Amino acid sequence: MKNKTNAGWVALLLLLGSASCSKFVDGYEVSPNSPTETNPALLTTVIQVATFSHFTGQFARHASIMTQQCAGTQAQYEDLANYAILEGDNNNEWKSHYSAITDCDILIDLAGDANPYYRGIAKVLKAMNLGLTTDLWGDVPNREAGQGLNGEAYFHPAYDAQETVCQDIQTLLAGAITDLSKEAGANTLLPGLDDLIFNGDASQWIITAHVLRARYENHLSKRDPAGSATRALAAIDAAIAAGLDGAVDDCMAVFPGDGNSLNQWYAFQNDRGDYIKMAQGFVVWLKSINDPRLNFYAAPDVNGEITGTPLGSTVTTSSDVGAFFASTDSPAPLVSYVEARFIEAESALRAGNKPRAANAHNEAVKAHIKQVTGADAPPGYIASQASETEGTITLEKIMTHKHTALFTQFEVYNDWRRTNIPALSPNPNAAIAGIPRRLPTPSDERLYNTNAPVISDILKPVWWDE
Repeated sequence: MKNKTNAGWVALLLLLGSASCSKFVDGYEVSPNSPTETNPALLTTVIQVATFSHFTGQFARHASIMTQQCAGTQAQYEDLANYAILEGDNNNEWKSHYSAITDCDILIDLAGDANPYYRGIAKVLKAMNLGLTTDLWGDVPNREAGQGLNGEAYFHPAYDAQETVCQDIQTLLAGAITDLSKEAGANTLLPGLDDLIFNGDASQWIITAHVLRARYENHLSKRDPAGSATRALAAIDAAIAAGLDGAVDDCMAVFPGDGNSLNQWYAFQNDRGDYIKMAQGFVVWLKSINDPRLNFYAAPDVNGEITGTPLGSTVTTSSDVGAFFASTDSPAPLVSYVEARFIEAESALRAGNKPRAANAHNEAVKAHIKQVTGADAPPGYIASQASETEGTITLEKIMTHKHTALFTQFEVYNDWRRTNIPALSPNPNAAIAGIPRRLPTPSDERLYNTNAPVISDILKPVWWDE
């Protein structure tokens, strides 16, 4: 009897304990860090933060090394400078890009017809992230991407030809402009501070979308020189008609400057100070034209001078990237007025309108110097570098100054691949005989996506670069 009584109490206690524990943990089995539902405001912020990382982090550094604005001097960045780029090096970046692209699709669906401003912003952000992805890898998943929750049929998304992806980007941007052009009253919810870039100002997003249309048309300069020039100029004209007027209209990555919100160039240099330095050729170029931006672009070296690391060298005593681009809270351009004017200059030249090309080039150079230094360019500098006419303007001048003005931005790599300006010699110590023109297919794609076209030759141009 004693054993039975004890057994009964134990059973009762277990039963009560079980019920009590169940009540006690009710609701806590759902992690607050893994929400099952979201909303447009939260998604907008998340996507923008990811986009800041994509455009100002690893691939901005990649572009600066490939185009010899900076030198890779230690660890994986010495490997990058030597063009030793392997299929496993950018798995994380690939996943992050597609996470952002999928989030954009979710936001587009979630916003729907009731919230065209959120939907328009999502389309612009998707176009940007998809554009960066195809610029690096060429043919990529798009139309079947991010649909894994719909079943096994989508576990191996097909790769779309880059030509198709470029068309899809233009469709996204055209749709974004339509959405963002609606009256504010057409929205159930309006973006505000959750939009870290423009605080919900639809007119600014419209300008950005037009400039992006020009950017992606301009990428086709090899494939369709005349047509791309005409379409890019039309997009620039539309941006100007929508209010494009100066740096105030720039689409910027913003960094509060504390904790995990540091400017990416600053954070990298602070953590890995000797991995990247200024490149000698770029510093010599800036000095040769007495460029007033030099002390903003580069920090003093160990001897208090502005110097760069020679091509093929691993010298780490040269200058770091300067505070204008690499302080804790330095904003970083994603799409800018200066880029728009350089696109205008190049496209106008290609279209045979040399006066417009010269004027746009001159404006771009002067505007960027004012933006960086806070002062007008010196008269002597304007006379030698920003007083082009229809008789003196050339593609080399436009692209060389665009390469200079877009320092630290990924777009310089696209421009160099399209034009081979500035003329660059490959690293003499490189693992391959040429400057890479793409990234290899990520190893995760090779292993887990049966539709992945495995490409290991990083000298193989992407479609628009052929």
